[in-house]
Amino acid sequence: MSVEIRVPQLPESVADATLVAWRKQPGQAVSRDENLADLETDKVVLEVPAPISGVLREIKVQGGTSVKSGELLAVIDEAATATASAAAPAPSAAAGNGKAAATAAATAAASSMCTTAARSAATIATVRVRTTVPRAAFRSAA
Repeated sequence: MSVEIRVPQLPESVADATLVAWRKQPGQAVSRDENLADLETDKVVLEVPAPISGVLREIKVQGGTSVKSGELLAVIDEAATATASAAAPAPSAAAGNGKAAATAAATAAASSMCTTAARSAATIATVRVRTTVPRAAFRSAA
């Protein structure tokens, strides 16, 4: 099934937008909510997300073109997802022991998140310590 990608509703005070750049090209696989293109108005830059997973079949508007709300930008073919994923070899078959590789990747990601959280907590603690006011500042001069 093909799904049309259209320019989202622009704010009332904005008549048109400029298609700045495409993030995907025809034939490339896209996943749901992935940014396909950037639209720029005189006030804001908007992202155009993919409503479904599939393959970007056709681009109707090229970069640098002025577009209006509801105008057709591209077409995604949802049925092509199976074809695109079937063409790629399964990672677990190629890696030999896919479960071990997945576990190692998950462990590395979790470790990275914990390190980032610890750094954030240390930064917050440092900021709090630096912004405390000494008790001597509250004593009266009497």
